[in-house]
Amino acid sequence: MKRIIYIPFDHLHRNFGALKDSDPKNDVIAMIESARMTTGRNWHKERLFFLISSARHFAQLLKDEGFQVEYIKAAATIDGLKIIQEKYKKLPLICAEPSSFRQFDALKNYGVNFVDNDFFLTPRSLFQEWADAQKSYVMESFYRKQRVRLNILMDGKDPIGGSWNFDKENRLPPPKKYEGPKYLEHKTDDLDLQVAKEIGHTPTTTWATTRQGAQDQLKNFIKNHFAEFGPLEDAMTTDNWALHHSLLSPYLNNGLLHPSEVTQAALKAFNTGKIPIESAEGFIRQIIGWREYVNGMYWFLKSDYRENNQLKANRKLLPLFTNPQATQMNCMKETVTDIQNRAWVHHIPRLMLLSNLALITGTNPQAFLDWMREVFIDATEWVMVPNVIGMGVHADGGIMMTKPYAAGGAYISRMSNYCKPCVYNPKLRIGEDACPFTTLYWDFLDRHKEVFIKNHRMSQQVFGLNRLSDLPELKVRAQEVLTGLEQGII
Repeated sequence: MKRIIYIPFDHLHRNFGALKDSDPKNDVIAMIESARMTTGRNWHKERLFFLISSARHFAQLLKDEGFQVEYIKAAATIDGLKIIQEKYKKLPLICAEPSSFRQFDALKNYGVNFVDNDFFLTPRSLFQEWADAQKSYVMESFYRKQRVRLNILMDGKDPIGGSWNFDKENRLPPPKKYEGPKYLEHKTDDLDLQVAKEIGHTPTTTWATTRQGAQDQLKNFIKNHFAEFGPLEDAMTTDNWALHHSLLSPYLNNGLLHPSEVTQAALKAFNTGKIPIESAEGFIRQIIGWREYVNGMYWFLKSDYRENNQLKANRKLLPLFTNPQATQMNCMKETVTDIQNRAWVHHIPRLMLLSNLALITGTNPQAFLDWMREVFIDATEWVMVPNVIGMGVHADGGIMMTKPYAAGGAYISRMSNYCKPCVYNPKLRIGEDACPFTTLYWDFLDRHKEVFIKNHRMSQQVFGLNRLSDLPELKVRAQEVLTGLEQGII
């Protein structure tokens, strides 16, 4: 044997990273199930099950190919690598560039040799080049450059369909009693059951833990959901927990699927003429635009970016985030229950319910970030830090987003069916039956008006405070709401 290839649990693809030029005759595969990863925090057990079982299935695939695979449990990654290197007389170690600053530094200090991380479509150096040339880091600008560079949905120099973006067509509320095609259920095998037993968990059938299962999920999305994805991608409904979302992010983020495979499958389907441009563009933008942009910004903004708290938000994490019974707000009760059941909700509940509430209540950004990291099946450090600190709670002062994603109950009422059975009225901002989102939205603007009045995208909302004759009452009600949320009774 000539070298040891270390495979992190988010590099599970045979054709990318350090494995793409590997040889069973020359390479030992190292995989470490670290106690820091499994027990270090209050991880959602569905998330743990998915990550561990996916890694063990991948290890088995490599064994079947003829590799010598050293899959061991250790206190930490470096501890495991030391054990393996001792066994193989200190062969040189290689790994694709890790996905987080912490792991990058730990492996670099240990002496691991890195190869380029090609689990994304945009090399880190290329994103750095783009960002260095920008006055402001607007995702839409990056996305258009991606379309041209990758020649995706282009007609020569122009975008197919005559527009770069079809967001306006993709904001329909959910139809009444909407069911839609069923999602795949993934059967558990003996290896799954072994992992589930070890961690004391009964897994759902929502998530695949194999490469084949991930490919099946992609095929199912393309066949049964892709055409309807666009118009309903922002909708929320209790009738269908996923609507037409792809459910592919866990597999993209742990490596079982590569973004090039997903993009090619989407383009192939679009070229048949059966997929509307608003669905094709909206989905592909998430893959080649937003996902690549967030990863690029994670590395561009450096490791201390996660500590931003420009709005000085210091409230402790509210009880409703960990206990859906600790609130009477139907939207939050439904959303947190869904998270507890499957470790997943789509991007609009994450942004316009969970993050919105954390923002307007002044919840500490790092406390909220830690919770988001722990409970979502697709959460990795590079995903959550920019999404939460930059987009979700505007803790960076506007580096990523020029305005905060704050909204009252009217938005939730328009885009979901949560409000009708709720005890709170989204149209009211004062009184015991006023929607907490509506009350706290205006209170949030009032608390930060001196900051936001300078923001050209927020000044109109701030001026709206002048039209509120009941602002003194609203501020009193806001304090009652905040106290009630802290006590788990609102």
